[in-house]
Amino acid sequence: MTDTVKATGQHVAVAGKLSTLDRFLPVWIGVAMAAGLILGRLIPGLNKTISAVTVDGISLPIAIGLLIMMYPVLAKVRYDRLDTVTGDRKLLISSLLLNWILGPLVMFTLAWLMLPDLPEYRTGLIIVGLARCIAMVIIWNDLACGDREAAAVLVAINSVFQVVMFAVLGWFYLSVLPGWLGLAQTTIKTSPWEIAKSVLIFLGIPLVAGFLTRYFGEKVKGRNWYEQKLLPRIGPWALYGLLFTIVILFALQGKQITSNPWDVVRIALPLLAYFAIMWGGGYLIGALAGMGYERTTTLAFTAAGNNFELAIAVAIGTYGVTSGQALAGVVGPLIEVPVLVGLVYVSLALRNRFIDHQNRFATH
Repeated sequence: MTDTVKATGQHVAVAGKLSTLDRFLPVWIGVAMAAGLILGRLIPGLNKTISAVTVDGISLPIAIGLLIMMYPVLAKVRYDRLDTVTGDRKLLISSLLLNWILGPLVMFTLAWLMLPDLPEYRTGLIIVGLARCIAMVIIWNDLACGDREAAAVLVAINSVFQVVMFAVLGWFYLSVLPGWLGLAQTTIKTSPWEIAKSVLIFLGIPLVAGFLTRYFGEKVKGRNWYEQKLLPRIGPWALYGLLFTIVILFALQGKQITSNPWDVVRIALPLLAYFAIMWGGGYLIGALAGMGYERTTTLAFTAAGNNFELAIAVAIGTYGVTSGQALAGVVGPLIEVPVLVGLVYVSLALRNRFIDHQNRFATH
């Protein structure tokens, strides 16, 4: 039996021992979204209170939630296995093509096809398409039993490309390409340093913390203690952080979302199509390339997820907090969270097919 099959079997065993938090995750996320929307709608001044202190343009409570969410997952990564990912050219090339060529192009096309009469929302969605995910994708990948080491490497690569390419692609898709096609043009205001700060805060801090936790935990107590004793204690905090982030995020824009339900529907339609195309494309490429369940799953989720924190910050910084562009950015996680949770369960349902295929291959 190959190492991949063994690892997949381990994931099956783990999945059979889900905690109450894991089993009812869609319920908790639905409650968190509803609670955030209700709080934002009913409590006057809550938006201003939450936004009073920011970290690199992101509300401090959201920043805290994101850091709590990412730390346990990054502490689970086996950093001594990263070389097995960096040598996987099929995975790396496929991820770069999906994230930095196909993703922005798909969102640009969907935004213009489905929102031709709503330029502010259209621009906001294009900005969302340019911001590749470096945070929540780690959670979705882990819940779907994807390859943690591969996710860490792909997120790191996306972070580097985000710093270098975000402003360039924003200029191309908002100004150059529309000009070539005879469409309306616009611009965004951002800089590589602003994006780099966001990456260093929201990826760098939990990544360093996760690495140091594993390094010193294994050095002092050994790998068995670390993975059998420590990780089960800190693991649930990833989902606590996710739920806290969702409540705060939706509370910030609860009134705006509930006051513009038809606008939310219009923005949601291209987002739904986008997530389906990107996730399905990632799965198809991974399956055809023979990457196996874990890395195919990682490829699909890193392609489908987006960095809503960056998209919202850029939209607010360029067009204002009450702009249509900012609303489009906010609707992004409103749609992304339940859709990608659903796709986690679709992935888990597809896992048996990959396992059967790998077992047949291993026996030959």
